Amino acid sequence: MLREQAVDVLCLQEIKCQEHQFPAQTLADLGYVHQAVHGQKGYHGVATVSRLPFRELHRHDWQDNGEARHVGVELTGRGAGLIIENVYIPAGGDTPDREVNPKFGQKLDFLQRMTRWAEALRHPTLIVGDFNVAPLECDVYDHKALLKVVSHTPVEVEALGRFNAAHEWVDLGRRFIPAPQRNYSWWSYRSFWRQKDQGRRLDHMWASPDLAHHAASHRLVEETRNWDSPSDHIPLVTEFDL
Repeated sequence: MLREQAVDVLCLQEIKCQEHQFPAQTLADLGYVHQAVHGQKGYHGVATVSRLPFRELHRHDWQDNGEARHVGVELTGRGAGLIIENVYIPAGGDTPDREVNPKFGQKLDFLQRMTRWAEALRHPTLIVGDFNVAPLECDVYDHKALLKVVSHTPVEVEALGRFNAAHEWVDLGRRFIPAPQRNYSWWSYRSFWRQKDQGRRLDHMWASPDLAHHAASHRLVEETRNWDSPSDHIPLVTEFDL
């Protein structure tokens, strides 16, 4: 996929490995010699790798429990000054009630901490990753059926909306593929996802207003669904004129 798409910067979520286990040399051999890897044992973990030079800026603990769910970098060569925030928002468990499901409460608190952070942003920023929220009615295969399903509940949508408003983010997925067009990035393994189009738009690329007008295109690499043992997510690719 990297050879075909020839992306300059690759952001990965849920790498499920510690930093010393990350395939750093394999990616370097493909040209991705600049790497910021925030891993941990078990699940979670994020990594940003690039052909373009960058410096790592920060690793925010928006989960407030030490989980590796974010890494931020700033490009220093071509596109210098652009900040890329790579985030993996918690899924939130199965029950949309923080009183009986602590994971759901942790997800809402994560979004609240992200919102406070976004209010102070002053630089051109791209935030990308698995948000684990499908905000629009057309971002899921059946809006009414999923209103009580974690990832599309009103309380999650409202929380993500507050984050959006905190920095007036531009949702590039919907700028280039306007609602109500189909725009799914994830299909559940539980629902025979390779045969049924029961998708949700959980993965996002949002740009700050001063960056958004440089965006030239955005696409979904849906052919990866046909790979052997594919991910339940597909890649998103956005191109910028910088």
